[in-house]
Amino acid sequence: MPESSQPELPVARVAVDIPLSHLDRPFNYAVTVEQDAAAAPGARVRVRFAGRLRDGFILERVAVGDHEGALAPLYKIISSEPVLTPEIARLIRKVADHYAGTFADVMRLAVPPRHAATELAERLETRHQLPGDHPGGPFVDYPTGTEFLAALRAGGAPRAVWQVTPSAAPSGDWALGLAAAARACVASGRGAVIIVPDQADLDRLSEACTEVLGATGFAVLVAEAGPAARYRAFLAALRGQVRVVIGNRAAAYAPVHDLGLAALWDDGDDLLAEQRAPYPHAREVLALRAHDRQAAALFAGYARTAEAQAWIERGWLRELADDRAVVRHTAPRVRVTADSDFALERDAAARAARLPHEVFDMMRAALPQGPVLVSVPRAGYLVALVCQECREPARCGFCGGPTRVPATGPGESATVRMSCGWCGRLQIDWECPICGSPRVRAPIVGAERTAEELGKAFPQTPVRQSIGGRRIAGVADTSAIVVATPGAEPSAVGGYAGAVLLDTPLLLLRQDLRAGEEALRRWLNVVALVRSGVDGGSVIAVGESSGRALQALVRIDPGGFATRELADRVAARFPPAVTLITVEGSSDALTEFVSLLHPPPHAELLGPAEPDVKRSAADGAAETVIQRLMLRAPLSERHQLVQAVKETAAIRSARKSSGPLRIRVDPVDLG
Repeated sequence: MPESSQPELPVARVAVDIPLSHLDRPFNYAVTVEQDAAAAPGARVRVRFAGRLRDGFILERVAVGDHEGALAPLYKIISSEPVLTPEIARLIRKVADHYAGTFADVMRLAVPPRHAATELAERLETRHQLPGDHPGGPFVDYPTGTEFLAALRAGGAPRAVWQVTPSAAPSGDWALGLAAAARACVASGRGAVIIVPDQADLDRLSEACTEVLGATGFAVLVAEAGPAARYRAFLAALRGQVRVVIGNRAAAYAPVHDLGLAALWDDGDDLLAEQRAPYPHAREVLALRAHDRQAAALFAGYARTAEAQAWIERGWLRELADDRAVVRHTAPRVRVTADSDFALERDAAARAARLPHEVFDMMRAALPQGPVLVSVPRAGYLVALVCQECREPARCGFCGGPTRVPATGPGESATVRMSCGWCGRLQIDWECPICGSPRVRAPIVGAERTAEELGKAFPQTPVRQSIGGRRIAGVADTSAIVVATPGAEPSAVGGYAGAVLLDTPLLLLRQDLRAGEEALRRWLNVVALVRSGVDGGSVIAVGESSGRALQALVRIDPGGFATRELADRVAARFPPAVTLITVEGSSDALTEFVSLLHPPPHAELLGPAEPDVKRSAADGAAETVIQRLMLRAPLSERHQLVQAVKETAAIRSARKSSGPLRIRVDPVDLG
């Protein structure tokens, strides 16, 4: 073949879909004359690798490769659509390096599978026009909110933590605020990405974006929508048909043109942490992307995480919040039962009672004004049972599992209905193995039993339940009691007249580093559904009034709580004050890992921890004991530690060492 007929750039650097650590790099392939036109950077291809056909993406075309000798040609161009843009490829590499993962693992999260029919459909060139002028939503109620929007319209890149005042008042409408920020960014000729944790938040944000941007002014990118709808939204952003993309954590990689704003709602929600390797958090992905593109960043929430507070203290983010006097005026009034000597004098058992008289007094006063929300941490009826006499946990006589009592019908006794939570057997004629008593009590009461008790206390008031899959869409502005579990609280027209937070110690006593932070976040989400203080909104929490999280709730001071939480993390040397990497696997695999690891000078190795998980082998003959090794280093040595862990994983991968390892950088669920 004449030399003049060769492609001008005959070498394609391909990211092959292989998740092995020691192969985490591009590979060179030759581009034939027939493939020249279709082999564009970002196109999907199929290549032959180690004797097998593998999918991949072209990262770039170059004149000369870094491999001597003849190159294997691309086997096939699957699609010439450039779905992997240079910006997203760069982001994938940064996320993979940040979390000690591979390019291939993050690539699967960033680029959805191809849907050929959607890709080949006729392209519609749309020129969307923004609706009429919008006043700016709730940002006008915040001291620096107007300046933030003005900076976005001017093409600037402000970065802020928006501390949304929890209230059903207009200033607490976070969805309208994020939509207004996206509109300001679009007005400057740039694009925006907005991430929310779950479908309920996405529905609310979608309504706000429809109002502010118009029905065709944005795309919704979620995996749950199905392959065709997800790929259609992805292509709409890739082809520039929309400038705003909203969705869940996967939408953080949306190929929006000329990104100007990366926004996130409620970064403390654990749904924003990816459950697949390398376990990236949407907050960190957006921060990396905003930094790379020099774009604006907006992290909004009723609560505040220690990570967001750390960014504020480092100067990377600024606080956008109401003045304290305005917060006290706008937010509902929050109080804790038995928080004064006068309250204890009226009800001496208030500290120990699950439903003190003060709760009933508040509900009687609020119900004539509208609905009242009762938040219960657990679903079910009687969730856990213990012996009435000696408090020994009531266990199943057959398998030793925990017992429970479902909702009982008229005339049925709790003892007859007691069943095992593991094997499902009824515990008939149960007796305590310690003291012989047949009587049980329930230290943990679920939402169903709570609704039953409140129905008896307020017989003339309808009681509704919103639990998990039986979530209520909304509540009318009429007298009613709504019992809900965290995350399933429905909104009420005009806001709830009052709210009750029951069993607060259950959230605070969780064996988790973020127990207090998570408890305050859930409580503030409930407070945000209640009418403002000037409209008579009232919230009462049942718990120990001296607790730090409850005190922050009473003051509506998530910023102060986050400051103290971060200070405690600094003293105890936990994330985000340090870099922490957990490595989980068998004892032999961890021993090999440690022998190969070359950590930075100030890194610490903690563990391996005591065995806490046992996995049965495939043949049932043996058990694999899973242990955890923790690596900790100062933030200044983060890159060196992550790189050392990644190199060690690559060595084990090249050796084909037995025993997989689960590596997580700064895990959210650190117990």
